[in-house]
Amino acid sequence: MARHIIPLLALIFGFSNNSNAQFDGFSHEVGIIAGPIAFQSDYGERYDFSTNAGNTGIGIGLVHYLNFTYDKNYNYTSRTFFNQHFKLRTELSYNKTNLKHFGEYVDPSKNSLGAQQLRAMTGSTAVANLGMQLEFYPWNIRDFTAVTGGFAPFISLGGQFSAYNAKAESSLGPLGNAATTFPKYLTPSEGRPYGFSSEQGTVWSVVSSVGSRYKLTDSGDLMVDLRFQYFFSNWVDGLNPNPKIYKENKANDWLVWFNVGYIHYLD
Repeated sequence: MARHIIPLLALIFGFSNNSNAQFDGFSHEVGIIAGPIAFQSDYGERYDFSTNAGNTGIGIGLVHYLNFTYDKNYNYTSRTFFNQHFKLRTELSYNKTNLKHFGEYVDPSKNSLGAQQLRAMTGSTAVANLGMQLEFYPWNIRDFTAVTGGFAPFISLGGQFSAYNAKAESSLGPLGNAATTFPKYLTPSEGRPYGFSSEQGTVWSVVSSVGSRYKLTDSGDLMVDLRFQYFFSNWVDGLNPNPKIYKENKANDWLVWFNVGYIHYLD
């Protein structure tokens, strides 16, 4: 996983430093974010509340902003629409979620072999993300930074490169045989011998957020952020029954992350 993330870090921050040396028309902000994640995967029953509430984890991240309202000496820049309403956010984040099946098919009242196999099947996924988002602030950023106690709502859109480590297992024994594995997961799927896979991989994702900042001090903001992240793969959770056979397997993996953070303005 690290061999993919480290070169991207060097590329992004190297570009940022090089750009800063050539163009001083922005200032910098850094921060930390953390909060709960609801991972929407092939574990559990679609649209089931217990699935959505049960397959949850935690995420943490480091963020860096280019603020175009000020230059590096914190003098106001020109009043353009872009300068007053947009920030560019670079982020490195990590999240981990433990996964299991929920819903009517694993209800304790069911004693069939299939129900036992599903109840015994568990998994986990750990995901490291690196990427950028462009944040849009409907209200003027300059007005927000001038007054302590103000709010600055925003929406954002961007992309991330993600490295994941997925694991699938069963308390009944090794997966991959009829005694331990629910039948639909024994079918080959998209180049894997089964509909499950304990693997490491990389994937691109699209990210969209809605949130707000609150001005705590002249040099610091509190931020809340609700994020949707959609992966361009269905193997991030380690489970993907053959979609050509099992038509209920309609969507790639995705997650919702509610985070709270603190953002500091660098001098």
